[in-house]
Amino acid sequence: MSNARTLRLSPAQVESYNREGYIVYDQPVLPQATFDRLLEIFEEDLDQYGYDGLDVIHFRDKRLLDIVLSDEILDLVEPVVGPDIGLWSTHFIAKPPKVGKATPWHEDSTYWNGRVSTMAGICTVWLALDRATKDNGCMAVIPGTHDNGFSQYIPVDTNQNIFPTEIDPTQIDESKAVYLELEPNRCSLHEGRIIHGAKPNTSDTRRAGYTIRFFPTTSKVFPERNQGHKIWLARGMDHAGNIYEN
Repeated sequence: MSNARTLRLSPAQVESYNREGYIVYDQPVLPQATFDRLLEIFEEDLDQYGYDGLDVIHFRDKRLLDIVLSDEILDLVEPVVGPDIGLWSTHFIAKPPKVGKATPWHEDSTYWNGRVSTMAGICTVWLALDRATKDNGCMAVIPGTHDNGFSQYIPVDTNQNIFPTEIDPTQIDESKAVYLELEPNRCSLHEGRIIHGAKPNTSDTRRAGYTIRFFPTTSKVFPERNQGHKIWLARGMDHAGNIYEN
């Protein structure tokens, strides 16, 4: 286990994350030179793959692994994931000005159902590459909704939304939504079962972020239900017989 003095969340932040299902980390996440390098990689990958081709981008661009498996990132998630950590996925998520679609209210766990033995403990780092504001479609969460992860969904218009379904609006109190506005190189952390979403980008500025998702290695990732999906042992040891990339 890492020396506790290197871990980046206070006990109060961990308690808030466990209670509410998210926290905002309003300090620089990466050293400036590393963040600048990440921005360069993002712009190159955006030019090569386009806005819709950036999911699990670290499968194709191995340069990202040095960043996502760095102590700066792992020391941030270990307090909430535990000392034995697997890398589940990463995704450059970018909304172009004016035309960025909405991200309907959803739980990540719904899309991962059956792929992992339990949703408990999965954590997403949402690292801002651009400034994220309410106007350009920053993420919003419904605090405290991470106790289930499998709400009822209804269809939505995919011309206006990036997913074909959303949580039934009758199950959500949007007055409780918290909008996570972030400066570049700041981040939020959210639990895999929390209800979250984002408005469309109606501004003149792009909104780009990098999501990095981790799981405790006490969870089993089922190979037969994750064809072609790769995971990495990020820190510590495996406890569930998972198969990792070298």
